[in-house]
Amino acid sequence: MARYYFHIRQGETIIAEDREGLEFATPEMAVEEATKAARELVVEMILAGNRVGDQEFEIRSSDGAVVKIVPFKSAAGLE
Repeated sequence: MARYYFHIRQGETIIAEDREGLEFATPEMAVEEATKAARELVVEMILAGNRVGDQEFEIRSSDGAVVKIVPFKSAAGLE
């Protein structure tokens, strides 16, 4: 199993760095988890009255390579 880190980015700025990461058997499983988490965060943002902007998960492998970018709006079907 490999470890993946789910940093939250807004534009070019990391606004929340994942220092622990999670282990998954495949990169696709990490992307599925990020998509699910993004949907949940969008719901929380809307319920709190916050604007959903250009936030996205930047998924990185343990060697620092970007695996995938998951925009919150796309994950929640808002685009």
